[in-house]
Formats: sequence, structure tokens, C-alpha cells
Amino acid sequence: MIPEAVLPDFQDFLLSQKLAPEKNVPYLANWVSKFLAFNNSKGQADIGQTVAEFLNSLEAKENIEDWQVRQAGEALRLYLNHFKGSEELKTLSGKERLAGRLSDSRKLLAEMKKLIRLKHFAYNTELAYLDWAERFFAYMREITKGDPDADLTPEAVQKFLSHLAITKRVAASTQNQAFNALLFLFRDVLGIGLSDLGKTVRTKRGPKLPVVLSIEEVQNIFKHMQGLYLLMAKLLYGSGLRLMELARLRVQDIDFDSNIIVVRSGKGDKDRTTVLPHSTKDDLKKGGFHENYFRI
Repeated sequence: MIPEAVLPDFQDFLLSQKLAPEKNVPYLANWVSKFLAFNNSKGQADIGQTVAEFLNSLEAKENIEDWQVRQAGEALRLYLNHFKGSEELKTLSGKERLAGRLSDSRKLLAEMKKLIRLKHFAYNTELAYLDWAERFFAYMREITKGDPDADLTPEAVQKFLSHLAITKRVAASTQNQAFNALLFLFRDVLGIGLSDLGKTVRTKRGPKLPVVLSIEEVQNIFKHMQGLYLLMAKLLYGSGLRLMELARLRVQDIDFDSNIIVVRSGKGDKDRTTVLPHSTKDDLKKGGFHENYFRI
């Protein structure tokens, strides 16, 4: 029996925001309570790593079912992203918010990294956003001749994006990624909107036709592969898995009876199902997840 007194503020928040069914709220609070105790015992500053270690520790326990691990992950997402995340953003408002000068660049990067992890963005997104923020700061140092009191303004973002299009001649997708990174920096860290960027020179995206291999071409590629690499290629081609989704695939994610693969925490931290290619079933049943089974 879970006591209702566990993290009452968090429970009240979930109920008031209607983020979870009332019957589930005490259980979600209980998972968060267990995580906080786990975090205190570890004493780690990297919250993302601690979350991963906590969920992995639950998976290793025989008395914990898969649905309970998923419920624990959902509880932590609600706590860190919604409940705790909203508190973190409030502490950055008004006088406590960073001033937005070039001299604040290191503090801004640190705060940006913290908020990205609170919002549970993908690790590759974190690296890309921080890299674009650093490039923007380098551009600002160049055009202001290193003036530490130079203000970070939407106009400077507009000039930087135009610089990417005209001078660097980047692709449209690259410019869009830079814009999204700086939008996060200004909106979420500095509290400054970037709504009026109409004068920005945008890279034009030309029409592109997809390159699609024929069935015969795919079969010819498979003929030149063997072992684990062939199995991986068949899974990617037949199920539409992304590369990292394939790398994280586990035995319990495959339902042979229903011919489906369950993708856990895919893009956007969402679960989904996809088809299990028939040609891979026998190899997977024989031991496709054991690295010594296939000769590489």
C-alpha cells in the first residue's frame, strides 16, 4: 500500500494539471520518491545519467515488470520535465534571469545544457544545440570585436542566420537546426522571443527526389553481407528502425507471435510498434542477440 503523503506537492500538481489518472498519481509519486533516494545515494550531478542508471537498476530486478519500468520512466518525465522543470524556469524569470550579454556565454551554455536535460531532449540534439550556441557566440565576438558587454539580441540572430545562408552557404536543414537551437537559447534560457525574423535570408530548399532501391538491388546488397551485419541490415530495411533504435533493441522488445517489434523511447521519447520482418525470425530465435553466435 502506497501512502498518499508521498510527495504531496507533486501529487497535487499532477491532479491540478490533469497529467495522470487519479488512481495512478500515488504510484507515480512513489517512483519519484524511490528515484530521489537513489539519486541521493549516488550523489551525481548529471541527472540524465542518474535517471538511466535508476531505470536500468529496475530492469535488473526480477520482481519488477516491464510495465512498471515504463511507469517509473513516465513518473520521472512528469517530475523532471513538468513539475521540477516549471520550477526551474520560474527561478530564471525576472531579476534572476541572466542578462544576455556576450560575457555570460559560459553561464548561458551551462544553463542551456541543464534545461535541455530537464526537457529530456535527445543527446544528439543536446550536442547540436550547444554547438550552434557556441558558433553564435563566436560570431558575436567577431562582429563586436570581442566586446564583453555586447547584448545578445534577436537582430544578432537574424544576422547570424543570414551569414550562414550567404557566406557559409549552408543547406536549408542546417540553417533550420541553427534557428531551432538559438530559439531555445533565447526563448527558454533568456526569455526573449524570436518571432520577428522576417528579414532573415533563408536558404532555399530545392525539390529533391528520394533515392529508392529496387527489391532486386536490395537483394544484391544482402548477398554481399553475412552474419550479424546481414541480420541488422534486414531489420533496418524490413522494419524501418532507426540506427540507434536498432542498437538499443532488446530480446523482450520482440513479439514473435504477433510479428511486431516494440520500440522503446524512440524519437521524441515515444514508444511505438513496427513490423518484425519474417526473414529475420529464425536467426533471432537461434540467438541473434548473442555476439558470439554470428561470425563477423
